[in-house]
Amino acid sequence: MTYPIIEEDGFKYIEAGKGETLVLLHGLMGELSNWELVIEHFKDRYRVIIPILPIYDLPILTLGVKALSRYIHRFLKYKNLNQVVLVGNSLGGHVGLVFTVAHQEFVKALVLTGSSGLYENAFGGSFPRRESYDYIKEKVEFTFYDPATATKELVDDVFKTVNDRSRVIRILTMAKSAIRHNMAKELSKITIPVSLIWGKNDKVTPPEVAEEFHQLLPNSELNWVDKCGHAPMMEHPEIFNTFLDKFLDRILLK
Repeated sequence: MTYPIIEEDGFKYIEAGKGETLVLLHGLMGELSNWELVIEHFKDRYRVIIPILPIYDLPILTLGVKALSRYIHRFLKYKNLNQVVLVGNSLGGHVGLVFTVAHQEFVKALVLTGSSGLYENAFGGSFPRRESYDYIKEKVEFTFYDPATATKELVDDVFKTVNDRSRVIRILTMAKSAIRHNMAKELSKITIPVSLIWGKNDKVTPPEVAEEFHQLLPNSELNWVDKCGHAPMMEHPEIFNTFLDKFLDRILLK
């Protein structure tokens, strides 16, 4: 990642560009670099901010999607941000949904890609063979349509994380919180524009999850990315950016 991480008042984040603000929320195992091509595409016209979600820092007894939503609330107030566009992948989408239900006045629009919140077929309740590099490689490749997207660098990062006992306990705690927190009954409260940008071959949050989100979110659009898994902004960044461009033009440039 070519952007420096800013650390101030207990927050860590990346920021680039000026204009209307896009806040990008990463997933449970997501690196900031997952968003690099999105930042590159939008920073000339928008202010792009990626807060680092404190999955490894919050007290483990309170760790969950609601705790991360409260963190985003504190962060936006600290940065004096209002009417932002939240863009979330996987767990980041789930956090965006929880935050929007509680604080819709802060959010102008929401973009979800491979979001949890209804159903996800994630790593499950454990990493039974976390010491096996090949097993972890297989699990990372499962995230994508094209296994080649799971670069050695990415697999190395995940392998290192899941073999850190402190971190893996937090990851599993967070994953269980997300699975338990089903939002089906709350989504009708979100009346702002929502764009769903979804991999047609997502095996973690399959296409029927996107369709259910589309049905339950009253002001939503659904865009499919073909030959794509759980992270369209990584696997097909050009297509992801095109869909996001069109959505932003529609909601911000009226």
